[in-house]
Amino acid sequence: MSTIKNKEYKLFDDPLQYYNAMLEDIRRARKYIYLETFRFNNDSIGVKFRDALVQKSEQGVEVKLLLDSWGTSLPSNFFAGLVENGGEYRYFQKIKFFWDFFTKNHRRNHRKLLIIDDEITYIGSANITDYSLNWRESVLRIKSDVALKFKKAFLEQYEIYNKYVFEKLINIRRIVCDDCEVIRDFPSLTKQRVRKKYLRLIKDAKKEIVIETPYFLPGYILRKALIDAVRRGVSVKVIIPKHSDVRLIDVIRNKYLGMLYREGVIIRYYVTNNLHAKLIMIDESECALGSANFDYRSFRYQHEIVLAFREKSVVSQVSRHIRTTLLNCEDFDYEGWKNRSPFQKFFEWILLPFRHLL
Repeated sequence: MSTIKNKEYKLFDDPLQYYNAMLEDIRRARKYIYLETFRFNNDSIGVKFRDALVQKSEQGVEVKLLLDSWGTSLPSNFFAGLVENGGEYRYFQKIKFFWDFFTKNHRRNHRKLLIIDDEITYIGSANITDYSLNWRESVLRIKSDVALKFKKAFLEQYEIYNKYVFEKLINIRRIVCDDCEVIRDFPSLTKQRVRKKYLRLIKDAKKEIVIETPYFLPGYILRKALIDAVRRGVSVKVIIPKHSDVRLIDVIRNKYLGMLYREGVIIRYYVTNNLHAKLIMIDESECALGSANFDYRSFRYQHEIVLAFREKSVVSQVSRHIRTTLLNCEDFDYEGWKNRSPFQKFFEWILLPFRHLL
């Protein structure tokens, strides 16, 4: 087992930079490479990663991939070279026909992890694809023994890739390290560990809460917690893309924004391409980032993984990331929201019952 004396943390928000860093770490791998992602596309980035992984498998490095079958659709021979060299890949929960077809198949593996040689971990918001090259993301590279914790988390997920009843099959324990906490979530109406962690952070905030998320559909309890925070004097800022890549969510979220704004929540629209970062910062002293969106679907239906930190170097990098994000934002237009058309309001109401599934 390796012991890493000098821990290193680097936050990336530019896809080109973190893809290049990931590929360089893959090329240096000596023992194993474990990659878990929601979307792995057959495009310039996907092919580049595939070829790098095939090359390492030819060198005898253990390679395991866990890809979500909803988010990823690849030719059947895409990983043929990898398999020929002993590498493995699995599709998480292939689409099946049940009496409750949509609900069962909606339980997706949305986690994004790359773990290498018990030393390197990447965790964050980004998939393996070139369609998001211009997006703003949040991906943390960690050089630390915490990779052993993530290795265990990956292998547990790898084993249940084709199981549909999770709470009875795996006991997902809380993972606490010296300077961080790993929160793993799985589909549940009651557990919802990530939502509960965010709720605790919001309730404990004394000065400031900043949320960056591409999809903002908080349930009643989270909305109330944000409003309560404002009422006790906490500055609450929510940063979302003006236009995300899922326009139906933009329509539904619009119903909540005016009410939150009236209560004092500051809403900023990111206007440069798409904001896909997923993080929360509390009092510039604690932050959490990972794969989870701030919405019903992530909290209730998806397998997610989030890392919560008090480590100063990570907090300062997240703080700097937020300040840069805000440079490319505009204020929420409350008057425009009040005067939106009846047609728009009608669609907000029509789509609202489907907020758990988008």
